[in-house]
Amino acid sequence: MPKVVDHQERRAQVAEAVQELITEGGLDRVTVARTAATAGVSVGHVQHYFRSKDEMLLFTHDRVVAGILGRVSKLEERAAEQRLPIREVVTEGLAEWLPLDARRRSAFRVTLAFLGRTVDNPRLARAHAETGRHIRELLARAVRNGKECGEVPEETDPERAALELHCLAEGLAAQLGSDPDPATADAARETLAARVGGVFPGRCRQYD
Repeated sequence: MPKVVDHQERRAQVAEAVQELITEGGLDRVTVARTAATAGVSVGHVQHYFRSKDEMLLFTHDRVVAGILGRVSKLEERAAEQRLPIREVVTEGLAEWLPLDARRRSAFRVTLAFLGRTVDNPRLARAHAETGRHIRELLARAVRNGKECGEVPEETDPERAALELHCLAEGLAAQLGSDPDPATADAARETLAARVGGVFPGRCRQYD
């Protein structure tokens, strides 16, 4: 019986190697040969699944983003179980994008490398824009839900609030990426929590 090959798993194996190399030394560390050696596969294996460095980066980026969004989804599930206010979910969810620990710093380095390549690659630029729109859609939905439960004032514009929070998180991530000092990280957390609290100032009534 022929062996069944899990192509997605093999692509993920390469993506893990790409992320490891970017985390250690940036995008310049990523070559087909280094990626193959890090993944423990042949050069031909890498070239079979990815035709270029940018293709490897795109898949790795999408995988990192999917991981972050998956953790945010679990936050939403936990919030429903523990009856937490929406502001806590939004604060913790946005903090997933900040390089506050080793896991998140690794993810940030991948997204930063990806952002740098969007200047010269329209396909990567479109993917980056789509990711941003998706994040803002999730935030806008949270604001609308906040209106329904009483956490958000009725006059708040969901799309504008979502854009503000998204830009704040991106700016804080960039600052922490260049200055990982613990004091800066603490200030970033406090800044994020304060601004989210400004958008969600009310008491959640959905569990009353």
